[in-house]
Amino acid sequence: MERIDQLFHAYMDKSLGMVGPEGIESFCLAVGIDHTDVRILMLAWKMQAEKQGYFTLDEWRRGLSALHADTILKIRKRLQELEKEVMRPTNFLDFYVYAFCYSLAEKQKNIDIESACELLTVVLGFRFPLQVSKFIEYLKSQNDYKVINLDQWTSFLRFCNEINFPSLDNYDAELAWPLILDNFVEWMRENL
Repeated sequence: MERIDQLFHAYMDKSLGMVGPEGIESFCLAVGIDHTDVRILMLAWKMQAEKQGYFTLDEWRRGLSALHADTILKIRKRLQELEKEVMRPTNFLDFYVYAFCYSLAEKQKNIDIESACELLTVVLGFRFPLQVSKFIEYLKSQNDYKVINLDQWTSFLRFCNEINFPSLDNYDAELAWPLILDNFVEWMRENL
């Protein structure tokens, strides 16, 4: 725990009493990943970090202890294991929901379309590249939706897992899909 605390203090913003955005960028540089890499979001998930861009001492301890990593070298090695852990289906759903909630501005329940598109690319783009790119294209071309809520966010993951794409031949609009996905399917069929 002492070495974990030393690492924390090496990246901590003394005026905040926590690791802030600059500390996270320095930490990412030391670990050898870009601060926009999905693995830093996975690490935040492991820490159960509450505020985007900031890690408290308790969060830092929780995450690095769970990874059994108390040096930069160990963190580098454990990030691959963390990726595998996140990819397990039950963990991925938890991570996917966490990513949405972590990205919310304070006291907000929705994410604006532009931010949702960026987050989808980072969190889901590597698993479902075609679905994500087409959904983002749809979101950027439509004018009905300005924000995405958690139900729409989680339903899109379900859509990616369950619906044949790009044929959409098993999509049933009578099932309990959010309207945004009905509209997306309609847009896809019109633009094939």
